[in-house]
Amino acid sequence: MLARMMLFVGVLLAVAGLAGAAEQAPLLVHAPTLNRTQVVFVYGGYLWSVPREGGEARQLTTGGHEGLPAFSPDGKWIAFSGEYDGNIDAYVMPAEGGEPRRLTWHPAPDVVTGWTPDSKRVMFYSSREAYADFDRLYTVGVEGGWPEVLPMWRAEDGWFSPDAKRIAYVPNLKWQTSWKRYKGGQTTPIYIAQLSDLKLEKVPRENSNDSNPVWFADTVYFLSDRGGAVTLFAYDTKSKTVKQVVENKALDMKSLSAGPDALVYEQFGAIYVFDPANAKSTRVGIHISGDLPATRPHYEKVAEKIVAAGISPSGRGWRADGPPPERHRPPKAPWRLPPANVPRHRVFSPLRYLGSSRREDATPPWRFG
Repeated sequence: MLARMMLFVGVLLAVAGLAGAAEQAPLLVHAPTLNRTQVVFVYGGYLWSVPREGGEARQLTTGGHEGLPAFSPDGKWIAFSGEYDGNIDAYVMPAEGGEPRRLTWHPAPDVVTGWTPDSKRVMFYSSREAYADFDRLYTVGVEGGWPEVLPMWRAEDGWFSPDAKRIAYVPNLKWQTSWKRYKGGQTTPIYIAQLSDLKLEKVPRENSNDSNPVWFADTVYFLSDRGGAVTLFAYDTKSKTVKQVVENKALDMKSLSAGPDALVYEQFGAIYVFDPANAKSTRVGIHISGDLPATRPHYEKVAEKIVAAGISPSGRGWRADGPPPERHRPPKAPWRLPPANVPRHRVFSPLRYLGSSRREDATPPWRFG
């Protein structure tokens, strides 16, 4: 009898462990944004919403071409970049869901990055007026209209100060987002510009890759690899000092956004809410049970997508390369990826498969046979 009870308890513990592991498994959700009650994120090319305390996620969009959502400061609107009509443009929709309204119409990609503090205008970056490989920041009214360019001559990402008199931004494009510990000439700093006269303040750094600046009270929070893995740092605009606020001994954090009372970031396909008051992060438990046709086994026509191929030594199989899928596109500019990022010239060896790409997260090859 005792042996049976022990076996029963063991089975229960095993099942509970599997359930807990399933809940903690990464969903590959990304680009989170939040208001006081909800977190909105991207999963499977759609926008989803979940309560900040976690729970069942609700699908907000069905187009399958949405990314980079941003809650308005008053929490009533969600701006995002969408590709509904063959072009990347800025859109806005009510926070509770509804029909998206297109805000921009230029042929160049318009990538949403945030809002003005009064929630009346959406901020985005675009190369629409560029004569070289750079972007500028623009704002457009929530009802549409002609976009207005911000005075900085180049900017890739930004966040207004609460009084809208200054902006923290990244001036140059990070054209190889998947390179880790890069220390070359194109590392990304964060600047703070006074919009009235463009007086510039630079966040202290030593050739680190800094990104995703968000303004919260008197502090600019941002992601940086200055201590190793990309994690959360804070720049006090009064004391002019930088400090690390989250210790990270795991994988890089990938995106950061701010709400009225907290920050939210993505790490390894999971979402965390950071409370600046106590400097603690809480993982958002998310359960998704949507109907996602792309996740079931199915046939796919790939003939027109093959850019390189190689036959195995036995002749029984072959591998092929294609363009990178959406999950490998840069988090802050998901539709612009240089061709150099595509792994190519795949060959077989008798021991293992070799490829010429140096990307750690390079596109997996297709295997046939």
